[in-house]
Amino acid sequence: MIQTKIISYLAVTILLSCSAAQSLFAQPGFGQAEKINNNWRFHLGDTDQAIAQDQLGRSWRSVQLPHDWSVKQPLSPTLASATGYLPGGIGWYRKTINISQKDKGKKLYIYFEGVYNRSEVFVNGQSIGKRPNGYISFNYDITPYIKYGEENTIAVKVDHSQDADSRWYTGSGIYRDVWLVRANPIHIEQWGVYAYPEVKNKQGTLHVQTAVRNETGQTTSLSVLTELLDPQGQVVAKKTTKTTLAAGGREEVQTSLDVKNPKLWSLETPHQYTLRTRVLQGKEQIDESEVKTGFRTLTFDPNKGFALNGEWMKMKGVCIHHDAGVLGAEVYPEVWRRRLLALKELGVNAIRTSHNPQAPSLYALCDELGLLVMNEAYDEWEFPKRKWLEGWNIGTPGFQGSYDFFEEWGEKDLEDMVKRDRNHISIFAWSIGNEVDYPNDPYSHPVLDGGSESGFTQAMFGGYKKDAPDAMRLGAIAKRLAAVVRKFDNRPITAGLAGVAMSNETAYPGALDIAGYNYTESFYHRDHERYPDRVIYGSENRHDMGAWKAVRDNEHIFGQFLWTGIDYLGESGRWPSRGFYSGLLDFAGFVKPRGHFRQALWADKPVAHLGTYPLQGGGAATDVWSKLEAEQGQRKDQAPSMDAWPIWNYQEGQQIRVVCYTNSAQARLELNGKVVGEPKAYNDEHGIIYWDVPYTAGKLEVIGLDDNNQEVVRQHIKSSKRPHAIQIIQSNSTSVQAQGGVAQIELQIVDEDGLPVILAEDEITCQVAGKGRLLGMEAGNNSDMGDYTDNKQRVYHGKMIVYVQANGNPDEKLAVRFTAPWLETADVEITLN
Repeated sequence: MIQTKIISYLAVTILLSCSAAQSLFAQPGFGQAEKINNNWRFHLGDTDQAIAQDQLGRSWRSVQLPHDWSVKQPLSPTLASATGYLPGGIGWYRKTINISQKDKGKKLYIYFEGVYNRSEVFVNGQSIGKRPNGYISFNYDITPYIKYGEENTIAVKVDHSQDADSRWYTGSGIYRDVWLVRANPIHIEQWGVYAYPEVKNKQGTLHVQTAVRNETGQTTSLSVLTELLDPQGQVVAKKTTKTTLAAGGREEVQTSLDVKNPKLWSLETPHQYTLRTRVLQGKEQIDESEVKTGFRTLTFDPNKGFALNGEWMKMKGVCIHHDAGVLGAEVYPEVWRRRLLALKELGVNAIRTSHNPQAPSLYALCDELGLLVMNEAYDEWEFPKRKWLEGWNIGTPGFQGSYDFFEEWGEKDLEDMVKRDRNHISIFAWSIGNEVDYPNDPYSHPVLDGGSESGFTQAMFGGYKKDAPDAMRLGAIAKRLAAVVRKFDNRPITAGLAGVAMSNETAYPGALDIAGYNYTESFYHRDHERYPDRVIYGSENRHDMGAWKAVRDNEHIFGQFLWTGIDYLGESGRWPSRGFYSGLLDFAGFVKPRGHFRQALWADKPVAHLGTYPLQGGGAATDVWSKLEAEQGQRKDQAPSMDAWPIWNYQEGQQIRVVCYTNSAQARLELNGKVVGEPKAYNDEHGIIYWDVPYTAGKLEVIGLDDNNQEVVRQHIKSSKRPHAIQIIQSNSTSVQAQGGVAQIELQIVDEDGLPVILAEDEITCQVAGKGRLLGMEAGNNSDMGDYTDNKQRVYHGKMIVYVQANGNPDEKLAVRFTAPWLETADVEITLN
């Protein structure tokens, strides 16, 4: 019998949400909002039982929102690679709520932050509305359907039977928060407070619009009090505006608040102000809203690029999808805080919400942390894109998508995105589309036949297809969508252009304020000369050095957005593949080697990171395994890799390439205290310093030097022994949810000396004791297609993150234990404050 001992004990603190956090994410923006995520019942499959008042059968199980049913199903190679080989389907949710007699006379609403997709909501058996777009937040007035002093049944049908309706994993279900809102019949409209800043000569002015609605039968006199609180919570400006609201009427109250020498929101110091709006009827307050805001200036110039607060800079951006590995589309702000902080540590300063609006909490986090945001609406307009419906490159591509409701809902969905998110100070632009102009998928144009005038030397994407939709339609749609955005906000409009040469023949780029180019760095110079008033940037880019130099070395290109910032589910390759694997962070939120490579390019602080891999045919080792490694390794004449892991465990004498990701002017390599790599200068061709050395166990260390040969940074890796113990290395848990917070417990396999064992693949079992639940175990392995719903998972590169949600009271403790065969056990205690 193997005797285990507890080698690590850590108290993880989960903070219950306070009123400030509650209001921060209470997205309706009016009334008294109560989160109703608990005690829902869920049934997978269609059923007639959902909207009836009958007792639910055994097929219904208890769930807590947010909830994504797709990620909890088995992966299968017969399913669409676009979805990450996970299914969709139809699901039903049901919940009962008791509405007191005291609520008579109030208006009652139910607000959904996001339901994927094609949802229909019922109250007490009555259908109250449908919303097909799975990324848009929406609100229903449920007052006419409520039974006061009784149980009321809310049922939600979610129809994701078109499971391959996206090129990436979307998730299925009520995957964001749900709110019950109680309001006075005279109240602020949903998202009815809009604040936009102006800064001139150290004078800040906050322009405020407050939309108030009167749902009574009487004309009413009101006062609207607006107060601006500085980052320390002190009132720095306030005004009262009187208005008269007709019966059944609506009024937009305009006011401005002036602040001398406001503290500016920036990437380094993201100062936020709080705008508090109160609606008074006589002396009685009948509604209140608080929104975060701030002061900053955005400048875009076709020759100089972008300036924040007058400081010219490059956007170092990444594209992100909304899933979080094993959690699927379920949104937990704590998880995204950790991920965004990791990206910012790598030098990232901008986020693109590819290719849809994300959860409200994500934008609030970017406001708080100092990250610029491009908020994007669509990946498809009126026509679908091709998608593999069964596996990868198998059969005939299909055309499932969101196109079928674009004509009816497209402008409304865009309006709601802008109105919901426009108070976020981090947002710098609104994107109305991504790659909707992809040549011949679906639009076509004669320019695709090539020719000297087009800039093409051969036909592109199969040449012009006269029976395909005419690309000239793009301009008309873009103008229509741009008009919607400009009606509700004044920030720039953009889009990610995939077929720049084709789109240049249309009115599409002209409808934009700033033009995003996807993977077309070769057009940067040509189009700058042809269209001198066009502001250009890279809206989607590869990770290679050349793509970055196209931004770095051209003043007029203001930035790039890497594809992608974080590995995401779906858009998978051939089985086994859970998703797209080009991120700076993996599914677990751990930094990958290319993340360190990017940090060396983008970070301001000194950086040096080591990685290694075998070379083909090199070394003195004669065993079969080393020979196989040598055959499969990289050729000596190949450029150094940006994906080299920090491993120093090989066969003695085996020829190994050691790469260093650094921003130092030069670097030196030492092994066990002896120089094995003479100082080499930074290589601006590929951005990597490297040496080829024979392996010897021990400590491998790189020393970064400046131009004067003075040390500026050093980093090392060591040869490890066999796996010995599970170690808890870090936990960044916070809480923003009233029902409890999420502990993020990072595990590392270590040897008997406490060194990380990067090669470890041990299976970890997680046991939770107390009022809590295991949300998932994520190691970040793209090719592991096993069961992600149980409490067992293999580590990858010796690591794993485990998500545990605490549902108890502040005085209750939650214990979590991690075990594995032959390894020492680790325990963690989660407490609530």
